[in-house]
Amino acid sequence: MLEAHELAAIRGERVVFAGLSFSLSPGEALLLTGANGAGKSTLLRLLAGLVPPAEGSLLWHGSDALADGPAHAARLRYLAHADALKPGLTLEENLAFWARLWGGGVGSALAAVGLEGLGHLPARMLSAGQKRRGALARLALTPVPLWLLDEPSVGLDAASITRFGTLLAAHREAGGMVVAATHVDLPLPGARALRLGGAA
Repeated sequence: MLEAHELAAIRGERVVFAGLSFSLSPGEALLLTGANGAGKSTLLRLLAGLVPPAEGSLLWHGSDALADGPAHAARLRYLAHADALKPGLTLEENLAFWARLWGGGVGSALAAVGLEGLGHLPARMLSAGQKRRGALARLALTPVPLWLLDEPSVGLDAASITRFGTLLAAHREAGGMVVAATHVDLPLPGARALRLGGAA
């Protein structure tokens, strides 16, 4: 279980959010909503261990989640705004880099997002939607308990969102948890919402 207690974050000299508390159990999903600048991306980076909380604590099964950085990194996948694809490498080569770190099969991961016929193409030749699906393929490499997703559906067409919904459902059915920042509906039935305040 993931538990957040009274989390606060500061960017520059501005308090982005404060007093945030929530918990997630296996199979659950939490949608982060709110205006631009409300702190959704900052909260995801905090949950990923990339920025420290100004106040509060983050617990994993009752222990400090951030005390052991490598252990925390190993139990999550963080998908940011950028697709993180090297343009000069093929889609397969890009994904193979992550497969060497985490394990898993490149072919099956590409198939999970409908890119099985495009693995030989350099990433620079892919459309925006195909690049986003290439980024999402990293989620299909090896199971981890926690997915942190920042606007994961950007650039996806309706068919790709449906396929992504299948990936999300399988993750949750296996006991995985999802925290996703979004401005649009995502295929996460039964997800709870946490609205962050802030100026647009």
